[in-house]
Amino acid sequence: MQRKSLAGTGCPVAETLDVIGEWWTLLVVRDVFRGIRRFDALQESLGIARNILARRLRALVAAGILEKRPYAERPPRYEYRLTEKGRALFPVLVTLMSWGNAWALPAESRKVRLVDAETGRTVEPLLVDAATGTPLDPRKLRLA
Repeated sequence: MQRKSLAGTGCPVAETLDVIGEWWTLLVVRDVFRGIRRFDALQESLGIARNILARRLRALVAAGILEKRPYAERPPRYEYRLTEKGRALFPVLVTLMSWGNAWALPAESRKVRLVDAETGRTVEPLLVDAATGTPLDPRKLRLA
């Protein structure tokens, strides 16, 4: 079944979901953030069918989230790297991870933490107003 396109709605949530809303998409992006960049390694990590992975990678490249770079000529082999646009999805993944740890997973099954690369210290994400540093409270905000 073909899903309806949300492009052209003027709503940033809908427009974003039109690009990254398919669930394999963010899992591919997550793995590329983790340093998994080659097709076979992504396929193994995700346990995804090759045709679905190929379709997702093509869509991510077309959307400017990933770029395809050759790493071998014979046979031609490529790896996938995040673009600036792709790296900008990092807060989205961190927020989903944080929400999942708090609400979707029992404490004993949590396997992913955000850690400082230099110190190994666990980092607790917080969404703040860039201008003031004030934590965002949905009870005090509205969408306009």
